[in-house]
Amino acid sequence: MNIRYQQIQGRSLGFYALIAGLGVLILASLGSVLFMEHHGHYVTGMSNRIVWGMPHVFALFLIVAASGALNVASIASVFGKKIYKPLARLSGLVSLALLAGGLMVLVLDLGRPDRLIVAMTEYNFNSIFAWNIILYNGFFVIVAVYLWMMFERRMNKFTAKAGLAAFSWRLILTTGTGSIFGFLVARQAYDAVIMAPMFIIMSFAFGLAFFILILMASYKWTERPLGDVIVNRLGNLLGVFVAAVMYFVVVKHLGSLYLAENSGVESFILFGEHVYTPLFWIGQIVIGGLVPMALIYHPALKGNRSTLGLASILVLIGGIAQLYVIIVGGQAYPMEIFPGKEILEGYGGIATYTPSLPEIILGLGGVAVSLIAVTFLIKFLPFLPESLADDVADPHHKK
Repeated sequence: MNIRYQQIQGRSLGFYALIAGLGVLILASLGSVLFMEHHGHYVTGMSNRIVWGMPHVFALFLIVAASGALNVASIASVFGKKIYKPLARLSGLVSLALLAGGLMVLVLDLGRPDRLIVAMTEYNFNSIFAWNIILYNGFFVIVAVYLWMMFERRMNKFTAKAGLAAFSWRLILTTGTGSIFGFLVARQAYDAVIMAPMFIIMSFAFGLAFFILILMASYKWTERPLGDVIVNRLGNLLGVFVAAVMYFVVVKHLGSLYLAENSGVESFILFGEHVYTPLFWIGQIVIGGLVPMALIYHPALKGNRSTLGLASILVLIGGIAQLYVIIVGGQAYPMEIFPGKEILEGYGGIATYTPSLPEIILGLGGVAVSLIAVTFLIKFLPFLPESLADDVADPHHKK
C-alpha cells in the first residue's frame, strides 16, 4: 500500500472560523467553571441527591468514546486488516483528544480541581475511582507510544505489539468505567455486572461515530480523495456496533425486570412519568438506535455519505441520552436505605434535576477541546493520508 501522509495547510477562512468558534466555546466553558466555583454548586441543578450532573454525562461520554475511537487502529494492528491501516494514526489521535476533553470536564466539575493532586498521589486501591486514575494515565502513555511507533519508521516493526497493548488497555479502561456503576450496590439502577461489557460496546459505537464524522469532514473540507470502500466499511461496522448496544440494553433491562426487587426502578425508567422515560425510548432507542440502523442498512440509502453522517450524529445524540438516563436517572430513583419502610421526609421520593446552562456549556467545552486538539494536530503533523481513494487504500481494488 503506497500511502503518503501529509498535514493539512489550514490557511482557509473556514479553518480559522472553525478554530475561532471552538475557541469561543472553550472560553465560555472556562467562564462557566469560574461562575460555578465563585457562587458554589448551588447555582447548578445538582443537589445532595444528584451529585453527578450534566458535566459527568459529557465527561463519561467523551471518555467512553475515546476508548472506542481507537478501535479502527486496533482492527489494523491487532487483527491485521490492511484497509484500516491508513486510518490508524487518525484513530489514535481522535482517541487521545476525546480522552483529554472528557478528563478536562471531569476535573473542572470536581468543585476543587486542585484536589486532583491528592487523587493522583494517595491511592485507595479499594476504590474503583483510584484504579481509573491509573487507567486514564496509562492510556495516554500507551497510545502516545503507539502513535510514535507508527510515525517512526525504525519502530514500525513494533506497531503490532504496541497495538495489542493499547487494545488490551482500553478494554480494561472501559471495563473499569462501566464497573463504577456495575458495582454500586446502593443504587438499584446501577447494580448489574453487565454494565462493564455494555460500556465496552457503547464505546465502540460512540467512538466510531466520532471518528467517521471527523474523517469525512477532514477529507471534504481539505478536498482530499476519500473512497467509498473505506466509508462503506466503517458505516457497516457502525451499524453492527449500534445493534450490539441495543442488544445489551435489552438484556440488561430484561434481566432487571426478572428480579422482583428491581421492578420499581425499571418501571421508573421504562414506564415512568419523568423525563427519563422519553429520553430512554425516544432519545436512546429510536434516535440513537433504530433510526441510525435504518439509515445505514436501508437499500435505498446504502453508500450515501450524508445519511451515514446523519446516522453518526444520531448515534452521538442517543449516546448522550443513554448516559443521562444511566447516570442521572439512576441517582434520581431513591435509594432503599430502609428496606420495606417508606421514608416520609429527606431521601424519599424521586429527586429532581434540571441541568443549568453553565453545566451544559462546560460539557460542550470538553467536546470543543477534543475537536480543536484534532484540528491543530492534523495541521502540524502528518496524521492524514494524502489520498484514501479506493485504488490507493484498498489492497484488493480492481481497476
